[in-house]
Parts: sequence; C-alpha cells; structure tokens
Amino acid sequence: MGGWAIAVHGGAGVDPNLPKERQEEAKRLLTRCLDIGISALRSNLPAIDVVELVVRELETDPLFNSGRGSALTENGTVEMEASIMDGPKRRCGAVSGLTSVKNPVSLARLVMENSPHSYLGFSGAEEFAKKQGVEMVDNEYFITEDNVGMLKLAKEANSILFDYRIPTIGTCGAGAAMDSHLQMNGLPISVYAPETVGCVVVDKAGRCAAATSTGGLMNKMIGRIGDSPLIGSGTYASELCGVSCTGEGEAIIRSTLAREVSAVMEYKGFNLHEAVDYVIKHRLDEGKAGLIAVSKDGEVACGFNTTGMFRGCATEDGFMEVGVW
Repeated sequence: MGGWAIAVHGGAGVDPNLPKERQEEAKRLLTRCLDIGISALRSNLPAIDVVELVVRELETDPLFNSGRGSALTENGTVEMEASIMDGPKRRCGAVSGLTSVKNPVSLARLVMENSPHSYLGFSGAEEFAKKQGVEMVDNEYFITEDNVGMLKLAKEANSILFDYRIPTIGTCGAGAAMDSHLQMNGLPISVYAPETVGCVVVDKAGRCAAATSTGGLMNKMIGRIGDSPLIGSGTYASELCGVSCTGEGEAIIRSTLAREVSAVMEYKGFNLHEAVDYVIKHRLDEGKAGLIAVSKDGEVACGFNTTGMFRGCATEDGFMEVGVW
C-alpha cells in the first residue's frame, strides 16, 4: 500500500477574471477541508467516513454550490443532490430533489446503510430523512442574497448560468453569454463554470471512497437531475480507485465519466494518472468537465479541460497542494 491520500474539489470551470480575493477565499476553504480530512485519516478513520466529513464541511460553507449557497431553480428555490460510494464492496447511496435536508451527503450515506435502495429522490427522500432523524432546515437557509441576484440576471438573460457568481454585466455580460458557442444538448448556454463539490479518499488500508454534492444549475428547470447523484457518472469508487466529477453534467452523464476512470485502469492496465488523462481527453467529446481521483496504491490525480478547477490534494508522505488554474 502506498499510504493514504485525499483530494477535494469545489468545481471545474473558473472565470478567467475571477477576483484575486475570491481565489484566495476558495483556497482557504479547500485548505481547511484538506486539514479536516488529513486529521481524520491520521486518526485512522475509514475512507467512507472521511469523504462524508469533508463534503459536509463544504455543504455548510456557502462559498461553493452545495448545501447552503446552492444554485436556485427557475422558481427561486433550492433542489440539492448528492451521492457517496464505498469502494471495497461498491456500496452506494444517492439523493436528489432535497429542499430541507441540511447535509445531503449524509442522507445519501443513510440511503446506502439504512435502506434497501441505492437512490431516493424528492418527497420520498425527504420523508426518509425525517424518519432517519437528520437535521432539517427551511429552504430559506440555503438561499443567499448573491444567488437571488444571480437568478434575476439569469432570467433577464433567458439563460442557465453555469457559474452563477460570474457577473452577467460588462465583459461577461448577458450579451456575451448569449453569444457563447458553448452548448448543452445542442442548446446555447452561458459562461461555463459550475461549482459542485466533492472529495475522494484512500485510507491506510487501501480502501477508496468518493462523495459529490451540488445544488445544480442556476435557473435550472424544476426536477432537473445532474451527474452528481448518478453513480458511475458523477461519483464512483471501486477496489481500484475513487472518483468525483464536476462540470457539464449532461456530458458527464453521457460519458459515465467517473466509472470510465476505473474501467480503463481495470481493462487497459493504466495507472491512475494515465486513466484520468485518457478519460478527460477521449470521453467528453465536446463537453467541459474535471475530476479528482485516488487509487488504492495512494496515488492522487486531477484532470480538467476547463480554464481551471478549484482543487486540493494531499498524501501521507507530506505532499499537499491547493490550486485553481
């Protein structure tokens, strides 16, 4: 075994004009989450516990698009989704359409451990949450003033905003967004840069786990489900690796991106870095996305074909890195 390793992300697709203070704020949050994960790993917590712990921290902080601070639907509400997977036996849990569960990733784990199912959504997931006694809050808890403003701009531009915090005035204005050559399922979209969160971990025993959580797209249709809760697309863990994806959800779904990393390791004999590079280059077609991954041997890797990806990683041998570009 190569020791433990951890990686965390706050979304792929970063505005090239992102203010320096926003970059530093993101780096501080990613560093804090890495420190939480490192401390847990040094205390011999299993990988599945660590990914849940770290993603809960990301959901609680409003900086990125998950939990509090989630993007708003076309109706101005929040519908969140998350998934978690434990590599050794490929156990998994996922949830969608959550409106009052404070930490979606923890409900996903409860689906995995305390239900006969792998995926619950909307009213059924909310009812299960109540029966499990998880912390519930009003929908208003998740809504921030910034997101209310960005939804207004999205509606004025008649567009889905991928990075709901990029101003749609001036150089990145609504006009610029509507002139974009980027498309989703053949339809024009605005500036591309979602901010889903995720964490992947391999512990000292070589057990891999992954978790992903998001609020989705700003101004999305009610009921829209992205890649984040879909096992094999946004999240995957096996005896070989753990993967969490971020980016253009529809492209990630079509390519089953997270599973592909494990598949090429298994069937092509690639190491982790080769596998990540291969799927980013050859499985996304024209889609834009990124991912983080760890292997059972303690490797850690990230890849993206966007301008940047909020990310951080650390290994047992003392390596630690946090980056945006």
